[in-house]
Formats: sequence, structure tokens, C-alpha cells
Amino acid sequence: MISLNVTHQQGDFMLRCRFASDARITGLFGPSGAGKSTLLRIIAGLIEPGEGRVDIGDRCVFDQSRGIRVAAHRRRIGYVFQQARLFAHLNVAHNLRYGAWFAGRRRRRAHFDQVVDMLDIGTLLGRRVAGLSGGEQQRIAIGRALLSEPDLLLLDEPLASLDAARKAEVLPYIERLSRDTELPIVFVSHQLDEMLRLARRHVVAIRDGRVAFSGPTAEFLARPDLLGARQAREAGVLLQARIDHHLGPHGLTRLDCDGQPLYVPQLMQAAGDRVTLHVRARDVMLARERPVEISALNLLAARVEAVQADGDYAVEVVLRVGDQRLDARITRRSADALDLAVGQPVHAVIKSLALAEQAWERLAGL
Repeated sequence: MISLNVTHQQGDFMLRCRFASDARITGLFGPSGAGKSTLLRIIAGLIEPGEGRVDIGDRCVFDQSRGIRVAAHRRRIGYVFQQARLFAHLNVAHNLRYGAWFAGRRRRRAHFDQVVDMLDIGTLLGRRVAGLSGGEQQRIAIGRALLSEPDLLLLDEPLASLDAARKAEVLPYIERLSRDTELPIVFVSHQLDEMLRLARRHVVAIRDGRVAFSGPTAEFLARPDLLGARQAREAGVLLQARIDHHLGPHGLTRLDCDGQPLYVPQLMQAAGDRVTLHVRARDVMLARERPVEISALNLLAARVEAVQADGDYAVEVVLRVGDQRLDARITRRSADALDLAVGQPVHAVIKSLALAEQAWERLAGL
């Protein structure tokens, strides 16, 4: 559990934030300049806020009213910045062992060999930092932070300086880190795809130094106003499904979504694995009757739960597919033509290709 309620004035910028989360990975989401990194530095003890309180697990590390100010090096926090900040004069192994030295006599939760194996960096141990790619450097930085035996890991936009290929290289290791350890993580990003892939349980949205939202990731994703103008088109839901089987000749995977089939481009996971799907509201079409002889493979029987105006020409339709929510964003004209009403049965039509690269392994505790 991490809990804080702080106020901090920094020049003309006022940060006033309050939230609590017990998720394995808590996401801090917002545009540049919103106050995300300042908030992380307050948690780490690198900035002392004007007033408030910060709790990490069962430890109070800052309380202005009671005079509690635990120094940064005593908070047992691992910090990974946008830039790896490795020691250029040391090789990879020595950079990693610096983190272990910093842990002192604390109980060894993260053994050296385990961290090396988890991050797949065994072949890099003897190399100098200058010869590493950006993705390799970030994996080393994460490993060094882990070996300091932290009670909390702060990741401050660790993918921001990486290109798409390097991001794809590092993301699975952060997922594995959360899966294979019980270490809580606060992950900062302004990129929605990163946030959804990692912080699948709890997101805190920061706007102009204020908490605009704190709660379940699925509720956050359904709020276009929280995503920013550039990413509002990604608004939708997270559907949970189970892999039924793979259709090799067609390059597809059939999922079971609350008893209904759902087809996506072929996944790497095995049959029986649980996955999470990001389904954008703009990719969902509706029909009163079940369509026939159409190219779309995904036809989900649903029921209308709510119909809400969304601007001058659009309507958001909240659907229920089994026990799960599904959103559709259609034109007001289409909604009128369908004569949509709460409780009405409909069919949701989703193109399989609209779900490409938007399915992730469902990780327990995220």
C-alpha cells in the first residue's frame, strides 16, 4: 500500500495530490508538466513538500505535522529515471553490485543471479556501459535498483527515451518483474499503451498538479477526458478472456469471452491462458439483428446498459457482455436509427484486425 496527501509549491506551480493504492503496479498518468515526476521525488524523499503525509506500507516516511522526515537513503526505495544514469567507468556487473552494496545488511530478497536471469543480462556482465543499447541500459538500471533491496520501486518514464523497438524489448521485463516478485511499483508515463500494459489495476491521472482520477484502470480507460486530446481515440474497455485454441492456418487465436468466441491475430500464449484485451469504443459497431455474411468475425451478443451523448454528433453506448462492460462510440444518427434503449439486446461487431497488438497476458495482482 502507498498512501499520500501532500501539498507543495514549486515556483509558480502548485502540487496538491491525494491518493492511495494497494495495486502491484500503480500507474501515474498525465501530460508533461502535470507534476508526475515531482510527486515521485516527494515519495522518494528527494523533495520535501510544504505539508502533508506519505506512507509506504506500514511505515510513515513523511508527516509535516508530526515532524517525521525519513531521509531518502533510509526509505528503502529503488528509483529508475528516464535516463539510466549508470556509472560509465564501471562495467555492467559492477553497476549491478553497487545496488547490492547500497542494500547493506538488509535481507537479500533479490539475489544477484536471480536478477540477472530475470532481466536476461547474463551476457552483458563484463561489458562497459558505453557499448550498450538504450534498452539494455534501462534493464541494467532496473536490476541495480532491485539489488538495493527496496520496499518500493519507482519507474519515472523509463521508456521515454527509447524508440519503439527498444520499448518492446524492455516492457516484457517490467511485466516479468511484477509477476515474479512481490515488489510494489509506481510507474510513470504519459503514453496510454504503456500504462494499459503495465498498470492494469489502478491508475492515478494527474492534471495541473491535481489528481483528476484515482481508481480502477478499466474506469480510467472509459474516460476520454482523462486521456488527453491526442489519445482520446483510444478510449474503451479492458476485456478479460481465455485462450481457447489457435487457428494456425489462418493466423488467428480463438478466445472465450464469457462463453462467446472472440477472434484475434494469433497470440504467443498457450491454450487456457488468461489474456486482457484493449477494445476501443470506436472499433465497436452495433446491430439490432445478428449480421450474416459479413467479413467481421466477432459478433458478441450484448445488452444496452446506458446511452450517453458524447459531443454534438456522437453517442457512447455502454453494453454488458456476460459480466463484462463493452463500450461503443457511434453517431447520434446511427443510435436514432437503431432506436437504442436501456435493456435492449444488440450484437456488437468488432473486426479482428482492430484487436491486433492489443492483447496481453493477464498477470495476477496487477
